[in-house]
Order: sequence, then C-alpha cells, then structure tokens
Amino acid sequence: MTNTQAPPATAKGRAARDRILQGAAELVAEKGVAGVSLDDVRLRTGASRSQLYHYFTDRDDLVRAVIDVTADGVLGRQGELLNHLDSWSGIDRWFNALVQDQVNRQAIGGCPIGSLVSQLAESDPDARTAIAAAFDRWERHLRDGLTRMRGRGKLRKDADPIELATATMASIQGGLLLAQVRRDPRQLRIALNAARNNLRLASA
Repeated sequence: MTNTQAPPATAKGRAARDRILQGAAELVAEKGVAGVSLDDVRLRTGASRSQLYHYFTDRDDLVRAVIDVTADGVLGRQGELLNHLDSWSGIDRWFNALVQDQVNRQAIGGCPIGSLVSQLAESDPDARTAIAAAFDRWERHLRDGLTRMRGRGKLRKDADPIELATATMASIQGGLLLAQVRRDPRQLRIALNAARNNLRLASA
C-alpha cells in the first residue's frame, strides 16, 4: 500500500512527521523491521496513536517512509562528494570517504540501505521497489558523472556508464558486507580498489 496522506501543510506538522520518521528509522536500525511495532515508535517519539495514523496510513506505510529517510541519510553523509564523480580525483575522494566512514564506525552496521534488503525484499514487494529506488538514487550520481566523463573524452566512447555504475555499486555493497562481518574496513578498501581498476579499464 502506498502513502495516501498529503504532506503536512505546516512547519509544525512537518517537524512532527520528521520526528516520528527519525525515531522509527533509529528503531529499525537497532532492532530490525520485524522487531519494531507502532507502539515502539510511539514510545520512542512521544507521538500519539492518532498522530501516527494522521501521517501514515499503517505500519507498512511507515516502513516505506523509513526506507526513504534511510536513503536520505546515506546520501546526505556523502554530501557534495556525490556531485563530483565526473573525474578520477572526485571518484577517489568518494572512495576514500566511504572507507574512512567505516574506520570511524569500526565497521559496525554495514550499509543502512543494504541491511533492509534481507529483511524486506522477499516479503514486501512494495518495500523491495522502494529499496531498489534508493539504490538507484545513489547509483545515479556515479552514472551521471561517468556519462559526463565520457562526453569529455575521459572514457572510451563504447564505455557504458550504466554497467560501470552498477558494477561499482556491487563492489561497494559487497565490501560493506565483508567489512561488517569481519569488522575490518580494509575489506571495503580492497573492493573499491577492484572497482577503481574496473573503471580505469574504460579510460580513454
């Protein structure tokens, strides 16, 4: 079921909805989707039951919104780096920042978007679609950057930015997964080195 509720019209309403969403996202990160109830969200955020149903049609609707806000957080932490993936130096800065984030977090938590896949993709088709859209938002930054590089002659004319971006995202996700289970940020560095080598093969 999709969200049929109109966006809050007032700043107070938007703040209340955002507070509920942030609290729900924190709970999902801590306990997993299956372990979070609407009552848990209500207790965490101080929202009333009527508020929850004012902003979200049901629990599934809230989960879908949590996917979106989770993607916002992942992309927000990468900030301006995502706008400069149209040069080798920009890509290197992005890769280095991804690894440094894992160092800072001691390789705990993995990818917030990726962690939702195993919880929702096979049981909730709408959630799977939302997660796929979140990955596409992330991947699009590299796809667009590579397209600009090809236009400037930095990549071969036959290079496919879509395939290259998807292969790079696969390396990022695999690296984050191994870093998480092995508690070793170097796992991501190894995966990103391989991704960079693959991108360089398409260099003009």
